[in-house]
Amino acid sequence: MSIPPPPGPPQPHGPYGPCAQGPYPAQPQPVWGPGPGPYGAPAAVNGVAIAAFVLGLLCFLPAVGLVLGLVALRQIKRRGQRGKGFAVAGAALSAAGLALWTVSLATGAVTAFWDGVRDAARGGGTAYSLAEGECFDAPGGSLEGFAYDVDEVSCAAPHHGEVFAAFDLPAGSYPGEDTVARAAEDRCYTLRDGYAMDAWAVPGDVDVYYFAPTRQSWRTGDREVACLFGSTRTGGVLTGSLRTDETTLDGHQLAYLRAEQVLDRALDLEPDTEYVEDDLPGHREWAGRMAEALAERSERLRGHAWPAAARQPVAGLAGELETAREEWERAAGASDADTFYEHYEKGYDLIDPERAVGAREALGLATTPPSYEEDGGSEGGGSGGGGAAEEAGGMEV
Repeated sequence: MSIPPPPGPPQPHGPYGPCAQGPYPAQPQPVWGPGPGPYGAPAAVNGVAIAAFVLGLLCFLPAVGLVLGLVALRQIKRRGQRGKGFAVAGAALSAAGLALWTVSLATGAVTAFWDGVRDAARGGGTAYSLAEGECFDAPGGSLEGFAYDVDEVSCAAPHHGEVFAAFDLPAGSYPGEDTVARAAEDRCYTLRDGYAMDAWAVPGDVDVYYFAPTRQSWRTGDREVACLFGSTRTGGVLTGSLRTDETTLDGHQLAYLRAEQVLDRALDLEPDTEYVEDDLPGHREWAGRMAEALAERSERLRGHAWPAAARQPVAGLAGELETAREEWERAAGASDADTFYEHYEKGYDLIDPERAVGAREALGLATTPPSYEEDGGSEGGGSGGGGAAEEAGGMEV
């Protein structure tokens, strides 16, 4: 077995030999794909900061805007977000707005501003704009239902209504249509005699109406009830003002009418029963009040210094009232219904309105007694019945 010879020195590969290796290792090949930009992605803007800025700029809910601004500053610092300027500006504006609201509430500026807005809304030509002593035409000629637009006219011209009083209902939530209507009726009838003191000057077809707030107008701050005179006839109109008070009467006329109203108020207290027998104690009590009212009226008539032309007729009327007082006192002490009726009828005859015509004529007051459609009344009881039996017509605005 032969042994092969040992290998010789390496032989060159080809004419140039192997490629020589440089002193540096080979570089890896690049891998292509997306990578970060030269400055990185921008941070997001904090949304709470934007909300705080908007609320502060609009001065809307300043307390909320201030809180949001402070919350945004904490979030921006913790999360590395943008929007610090919005947060600072929103918090500053909201703080200023909150201070302004506090001062406004303390000084009443907000209330004054709202009143100004409401008064501006109640411009001329609306039911809201009517004031005492003004006359107007209603849409369609009706004083019942709903109304907003009215046409103010001179009281000397034919018109549908005349405002004789106005008052505000208590603040609070809307009390409901029935409650508003009852309050309007009760108060308007009470205020009527202060404007039309001479009930003889009020035509028999005239009654009390009113404009009252609706649920919708209540939400805007409307609380006013306007009391009106209007005709009860379909399509009826008024001509001339019905006002007879301190602005239109002289001192003698006022003294006479104030004495007359003492008796009118007592007459309105008559018990609401069909027969005296149904409530004899109540009728006796009422007769006692009538006697007191007659005594006061007679005393007022005797105590005033009347002009020469009125002295005799007024003195004669005072004497008849004194006689009537005696009959009403006897009725107040009646032991049975028959005795009550006897003195009641005599007493009523002595206060018949016709007995006052002479005194009224001498004083320049109306001389035609008012007519009554429902029940009887005094010479100054007003139109359309008396007291609680009356019902006002209502219109909501």
